Amino acid sequence: MALTAAPQPPDVASREGGALLALAGDWTLSASRRLEEQAQNLVALGAGRGFVTFDLSGVSRLDTAGAWLINRARQSLAKENVGVAMAHVRPEHDILLDEAAWRDFRPPPVPRQPAVILLLSDLGRSVVESLREFYRGVSFLGEFVAAMAYVAVHPRRFRFTALVAHIELIGLRSAPIIILINLLVGGIVAQQGIFQLLRFGASSYTVSLIGILVLRELGVLLTSIMIAGRSGSAITAEIGSMKMREEIDALRVMGLSPLEVLIGPRILALVLSLPILTFIADMSALFGGMLVSWSYGGISPTAFASLLKEAIAFHTFMVGIIKAPFMALVIGVIASMDGLATQGSAESLGRQVTASVVKSIFMVIVLDGLFAIFFAGVDY
Repeated sequence: MALTAAPQPPDVASREGGALLALAGDWTLSASRRLEEQAQNLVALGAGRGFVTFDLSGVSRLDTAGAWLINRARQSLAKENVGVAMAHVRPEHDILLDEAAWRDFRPPPVPRQPAVILLLSDLGRSVVESLREFYRGVSFLGEFVAAMAYVAVHPRRFRFTALVAHIELIGLRSAPIIILINLLVGGIVAQQGIFQLLRFGASSYTVSLIGILVLRELGVLLTSIMIAGRSGSAITAEIGSMKMREEIDALRVMGLSPLEVLIGPRILALVLSLPILTFIADMSALFGGMLVSWSYGGISPTAFASLLKEAIAFHTFMVGIIKAPFMALVIGVIASMDGLATQGSAESLGRQVTASVVKSIFMVIVLDGLFAIFFAGVDY
């Protein structure tokens, strides 16, 4: 068996007063650190001279790494105003030197602009992105309504079992935390109302404050925020995970619509569950306010119920119930849309879940404000 010759280490020698630099040996990657040292030696020997010639007649082998380092040395000398020429280059080496060109990648200069311009630019970009998100949401809502209309015409396609399962997950299992939160909030509102109104001798008006504030605003608002954080994030995570594992693409391949199979039951479960949870939240907050009024303000449960009956009417209760389905629809649309926007990474999933919760809570508060203006305008 023939023995392979040992590789010759790369070398650089200075001739004719340093104007000629002779390269020898194997300029290949196998030389490792020695190759890098000789490339730096090329620059050191040629620095400070007007013109230098690289003589490659002694180079026995050359690969991409060697050609790249020779080109880097040539470019480094050119930056120091040193002319460089190549001599006795083999045709195959010449091709490799041309292909393995070295270029210094420098970050592009960042134009310096006033802070006010940058602030306005970021603000404009955020506004444009918000308008795009709003357009996507309206478009997705239209697709959902069209899909549900098609299911209504073809009721056999409706998945009633999935709807019941999601009502249990979203409604029944959310009830304990909704009861606890609103019970505490009702007690806090009652305590602060009594404390602030007592100095005016009007502590009995605390009951009116609790009844109107809870039934019109706080009950549905707190419930919607809790559902956005609990169930909205879960919907985004579930649909996003299916998107990452290409399960949604598999549904489309099988001829099934993700809007009908995955999204429809979840959004309908939200729309049906949130009014019920709002009613539970209202009763819990009123009960918490009654307990604190009894223990802290000396208002008995009988007096509390009598004052509450005088302060509120049926339309006061209905204001919160009317808001609930619309808030549920907004939460479901945002959660489903962000879930479908998930890309193929865990980072993308986490980012979409966070964005879903933030946007849902923001839109719930905006919608509550719009409803408040509307009901005030129609005197309801």
